[in-house]
Amino acid sequence: MKIVVDYDLCEANAVCMDVCPECFRVEDDDTLTILVERPLEKLRQKVEEAVRLCPRQAISLLED
Repeated sequence: MKIVVDYDLCEANAVCMDVCPECFRVEDDDTLTILVERPLEKLRQKVEEAVRLCPRQAISLLED
């Protein structure tokens, strides 16, 4: 799986970071950084929850 962010939609509100801090970080300048673009399978549930909870639906997953 690969995390993809539409930065035109992203508001960097940190919901994803709260759900899965292993993969997402909101910087001091209010931009989102993907820490792990291709997370391990053991993080799938947390990443899927971050995708689901994103208020702007700016995060998606691509399957390899």
